[in-house]
Amino acid sequence: MQLLPFGTDHAATVAGWPVSAAEAVMWCGLREFPVAEETVAAWQHAPDVAARVLSDGGRVLGYGELWFDAEGDEVELARIVVAPGARGKGLGRELVRALVAEARLSGLSDVFVRVHPGNAVALRCYRGAGFETVAAASAREWNAGQPVDYVWLRHVS
Repeated sequence: MQLLPFGTDHAATVAGWPVSAAEAVMWCGLREFPVAEETVAAWQHAPDVAARVLSDGGRVLGYGELWFDAEGDEVELARIVVAPGARGKGLGRELVRALVAEARLSGLSDVFVRVHPGNAVALRCYRGAGFETVAAASAREWNAGQPVDYVWLRHVS
């Protein structure tokens, strides 16, 4: 498996991975379903975002982003999703570990991820990849103004 830069030619594939409106909300917070290809393609244009895909050489099996915040000395992993037919095989954890490795190369001190509180599968994945829940006070502060009270996790290992 390789972690590769996202290309706009991947957008239609990734946009089709959420299998329900509820899954789209848990993945990327959008109430839009199906998720538009143009929406996914546009995400990569933010200057502090690096979009990546996990590929087995012939197929794209996962997608995730690194959001760099030099001022905060941190990287947030975001919008992580695995292709429906590839789920349950450990690829999510592999994708997360690869994203963390790239985040660490940035030299920024902390790596975080926020998870929709109803996404038990993602929470297990992140915890299995070395993330732990942040202090309640930090979560309260970071959730101010958010659409839901996310579970915030910090990479520790």
